[in-house]
Amino acid sequence: MQLHPRHFGRNLRENLVAKLMKDVEGTCSGQHGFVVAITGIENIGKGLIRDGTGFVTFPVKYQCVVFRPFKGEILEAVVTMVNKMGFFAEAGPVQIFVSNHLIPDDMEFQSGDMPNYTTSDGSVKIQKDSEVRLKIIGTRVDATEIFCIGTIKDDFLGVINDPATA
Repeated sequence: MQLHPRHFGRNLRENLVAKLMKDVEGTCSGQHGFVVAITGIENIGKGLIRDGTGFVTFPVKYQCVVFRPFKGEILEAVVTMVNKMGFFAEAGPVQIFVSNHLIPDDMEFQSGDMPNYTTSDGSVKIQKDSEVRLKIIGTRVDATEIFCIGTIKDDFLGVINDPATA
């Protein structure tokens, strides 16, 4: 954790903790997942002065809550976009794509001003802002992002709250 010399003084520890929270919370590390919140500071080591800049680098060991989706995990998500290829949904910071091949066969794509997937009898509709329960069937991890593929073609999965009926 790098800190400018103007932050030194009696409040050094508080300034370090505040900067750590500002810089780390809400970020994504492919290895650990999305950092939701820092829960505790275990240790702040001795600072090392950076040549030429005056900044000081402090090694900080901390505990945090992370969110990392796994293959086979069931999540509740909000649909953000629907198209003929499938739909995108968000569960917290992670975006999940559900292909039309992973949507039950009795659901058909309906284009128009509000694209959606609807059952043949019209009783169930997946559209933007619908809440769905889905299962993660694959993840791809980058250095700063996690992408997921999901399915609703399983028991107890699908729409749990339709904004059109609410």
